[in-house]
Amino acid sequence: MFHRIGRHLVSVILLAGCLLSNAQAAQSLHFGIISTESRENLESIWQPFFDDMTQATGFEVQPVYVNDYAELIDGLRGQRVDVAWLGNMAAVEAVDRSDAEVFAQTTLNGYQGLLITRKDSPINTVDDLLRQSRQLRFGNGDPNSTSGYLVPGYYVFARQHIDPATAFKRTINQNHQANALSVASGELDAATFNSDNWERLALTHPQQLAQLKIIWKSPLIPSDPIVWRKSLLPDSKAKVRAFFLGYGTTEQQKAVLKGLQQTRFTASSNDQLLPIRQLRLFKQRTDVAASGLSVDEKTLRLRAIDEALARLQDRINALEKRTP
Repeated sequence: MFHRIGRHLVSVILLAGCLLSNAQAAQSLHFGIISTESRENLESIWQPFFDDMTQATGFEVQPVYVNDYAELIDGLRGQRVDVAWLGNMAAVEAVDRSDAEVFAQTTLNGYQGLLITRKDSPINTVDDLLRQSRQLRFGNGDPNSTSGYLVPGYYVFARQHIDPATAFKRTINQNHQANALSVASGELDAATFNSDNWERLALTHPQQLAQLKIIWKSPLIPSDPIVWRKSLLPDSKAKVRAFFLGYGTTEQQKAVLKGLQQTRFTASSNDQLLPIRQLRLFKQRTDVAASGLSVDEKTLRLRAIDEALARLQDRINALEKRTP
């Protein structure tokens, strides 16, 4: 009898231990960030934000630093990432492929995609860049980057029926900081970049920044979305949302956000991504129109793109009517 009681007690203790372990594990929140510079630099500016988030939500916030957007998108799909700070283009992919959802965005007015060269380069305009492309080494952005890939891909290249992958002597895809430092060192002749990272580079690599110049600026890009995976528990979502929308009111919090080159956050939704979806379709339409497809196939694809663009515009029009 005592043996049976003992066995039952052991079972209860083990079960309680498992439940406690699961409860503790459930308190972890994995926050994904793209590594645009060294991890050491990122940790110095992000950890105070994560500490405040841990204190406010009760979660043990664990940063997940990754080298490219595809890894973050895959992490959301595989539930290895719960919340992520993304660019708009990557957020479109996360919503479509990883069942993610936009719930907040930064409140800065937006930012711009850039093309950069060295100050001592004879390349001063986009025309210079394209005219000499066969002799140049070019740094394109991450394929899921809004400012480093999609925006220059459309405004600089697609509208002139140019494929940057084949137009240059050599083309590589890198993150923003790698592109800038490669141009500064002379390893690349030109590259994509963005205005937020230009300001950040002034703090982290001022000597390299001093060697760069901007030859092109894009139209304004909407500010960054914050996404979570839809399967996150409602109570967890409520805590995360409350933290973001309430953060940035004290002087200490403002200082943390200043280190991140941000001010406050505002509520948002997947509708924030509509202009980026339009831009992707515009680029696709330009590519199809310039392709060597048969007339029938080209007509079919263009019609499908135009119908998709019309649906997006209808949604945008409806939202604008609801905006006071």
